[in-house]
Amino acid sequence: MKTPTTQSIFEYIRNIAGTLNQPTYLIGGYVRDLVMKNPSEDIDIVTVGDGLALAAAVAKQLGKRAKVSYFKNFGTAQIKYDAGDGRSWEIEFVGARKESYQRDSRKPIVENGTLEDDQHRRDFTINTLAISLNKNDFGAFIDPFGGLADIKKGVIRTPLDPHITFSDDPLRMLRAIRFAGRFNFTIDAVTWKGLVENAERIKIISQERVAEELNKMLLTEKPSSSFELLRNSGLLKLILPEFCALQGVTNIEGKQHKDNFSHSLEVLDNLSQRSDDLWLRWAALLHDVGKAPTKRFDPETGWTFHGHEVVGARMVNQIFTRLRLPQNEKNRYVHKLVLLHLRPIALVEEVVTDSAIRRLLFDAGDDIEDLMLLAEADITSKNRRKVEQYLQNFALVRQKLQEVEEKDRLRNWQPPITGEIIMEIFGLQQGREVGVIKNAIREAILDCVINNDYDEAYRFMLKKAEEMGMKSKDAGQTH
Repeated sequence: MKTPTTQSIFEYIRNIAGTLNQPTYLIGGYVRDLVMKNPSEDIDIVTVGDGLALAAAVAKQLGKRAKVSYFKNFGTAQIKYDAGDGRSWEIEFVGARKESYQRDSRKPIVENGTLEDDQHRRDFTINTLAISLNKNDFGAFIDPFGGLADIKKGVIRTPLDPHITFSDDPLRMLRAIRFAGRFNFTIDAVTWKGLVENAERIKIISQERVAEELNKMLLTEKPSSSFELLRNSGLLKLILPEFCALQGVTNIEGKQHKDNFSHSLEVLDNLSQRSDDLWLRWAALLHDVGKAPTKRFDPETGWTFHGHEVVGARMVNQIFTRLRLPQNEKNRYVHKLVLLHLRPIALVEEVVTDSAIRRLLFDAGDDIEDLMLLAEADITSKNRRKVEQYLQNFALVRQKLQEVEEKDRLRNWQPPITGEIIMEIFGLQQGREVGVIKNAIREAILDCVINNDYDEAYRFMLKKAEEMGMKSKDAGQTH
């Protein structure tokens, strides 16, 4: 069988739907992206009839490269089709339906419906667009709510009364903001009013779904747009109050601090121009989250945020736990970058010593490049000359990092004397003395007191043990 194009797949669906006597339409995001000339491989098909039967027949026609999955509880089926030439599609089939909701749940009561019913239940006019896949009017646009006009105007608008749309499914409020941020659209005034007035309804949405939307916002080209809308709508204080607490400037005796909310979003946008890594973007968003609880005013020095990196790193763990974000290396990665984000800046403000570089390499490990990206994004001064000076200094730090790394290989480094060696030499069990000696060796190497060399470390170990009143099992023998 000849590998089908997207167009011929739609023709297969047209022919099979005709055989089954089921009116069928291309609908939703794929149509929206087609109009906006955005590439998309996710295709949604709605049919007035049995969606699972239509999916089975289409999969059979597409052959071995098509893998179909059935989700009978939801009345949907999905075909994953690999064309074998780098192209792939995900095609989802569902029977047209109408929905109704109960006040305390976003899970709808579903009934079979018409195409019009299905378009009514959708979130925004730009997602109600449909294209006929029927023989009599194949390719015809169906636009009952003015979705095409809203795309041209750059507007997010609900097809029904926004109070109904957002009250029925409050997750749509986050989707409205995400789409506005992603497409650089504005939210229609009536829709915005309904969103703001229903903000409290977000509390019935699971934390996992909230986190999913936040992740998608973070991955947009300019994430700050979405987070400013979240703040202005009142949603941010409900889903991410720790970050919301950063907003505002306090002035006492003519001394004020910067708006850490705006600064954090500027850092996020800066970093987003250089990296599309989701978890690095989370680190940028939360890098100063500890400043709200650590803010203090000193009449002599003004505003201080001492220890905000330590407090912020702990807050990362709390936020990830609450939002059901990954409790694994992703959490540890963001925690580490927030904890260390001041270190490169401290280096450029002081003499760049081998010892400081060694410690930074040791603590950052393989994440040193991401830490440097975050530190460079953290330069948000309006003073162009100051920014250029910082970037020059960071270039010097990068050069020094490379030199020390090539010489000492300190990424993910472990001291040459292990705890097992210490226990063997001194006849010890695992305990405090072993830890003290091992840490002393590590600190001596990092401080350039001794080289990263087994023999030097061994001699240092014996000297440290002697200071502690300890002798090796082979005391008196020469190593």
